[in-house]
Amino acid sequence: MAHDLAGKNVVITGATSGIGRVTAGELAKRGARLILANRSLEKSAPVVAEILHATGTAPEVVRLDLGDLASVRSAASEILAKDLPIHILINNAGLGGQRGFTKSGFELAFGTNHVGHFLLTTLLLDRIKAAKTARIVTVASKLHERARGLDWTAVRQPTRSFTGVGEYGVSKLANILFSNELARQLEGTGVTTYSLHPGGVATEVYRKLPQPLRWFYLRRMLTPLEGSRASLRCAADPAVANQTGRYYGASGNEHQPSELATNLALARELWRRTAEWVAA
Repeated sequence: MAHDLAGKNVVITGATSGIGRVTAGELAKRGARLILANRSLEKSAPVVAEILHATGTAPEVVRLDLGDLASVRSAASEILAKDLPIHILINNAGLGGQRGFTKSGFELAFGTNHVGHFLLTTLLLDRIKAAKTARIVTVASKLHERARGLDWTAVRQPTRSFTGVGEYGVSKLANILFSNELARQLEGTGVTTYSLHPGGVATEVYRKLPQPLRWFYLRRMLTPLEGSRASLRCAADPAVANQTGRYYGASGNEHQPSELATNLALARELWRRTAEWVAA
């Protein structure tokens, strides 16, 4: 499988550390051409050097701040200007355990993890369809099971909880609903979608979680390499090429998400509202 992705173009968000960095490196080793959509160009430099050293080819980098919809539009325009088909899009970036409000007016986790990726994906969708056979992978979390619904008012306000963990779960529920509705809309196009739980992984996503909660969450977590297993399977395994709108666990096997995450009406309502928000 060393060169099975030769000729494939991959866009991945949040590849400066953790799961994203490992996923990018593994796909590059398999011959993929990478476009890294990262918030920090400075933090991207060692990742570029690492991949160049390992493969002889340097990935391209585009600046992307998912909490700022103007930045999302700028990044999408820069990617589209390369005039390349996109074979794999991995919506990997995310944050959790933080409190706040995005520049574009959403609860911090929801706006970053869901709204930013929604806009990026839809802006790139025609170029993804042009690849004829393509995959869209969205990194969610088992913590979506804690969400009891989507409060349309709360997602447009600053984080209410002290830890931000509950809001993180809501954003991950939105990730799965989005992936499911995207699969429905893309039926018959050759584009398949996947959402996944990478496992409890010790990454920078928890960097601002208050102590001792941070210690509690990180003490038994997987390494980023172990956590990249599901992302890599969904992105490149031929065995799941014809599967779409499904959810995978840390082992890379298909899992059943929460009942709420499979609610078709909720997925459509989330899509409708998010499309209106990003168009405003």
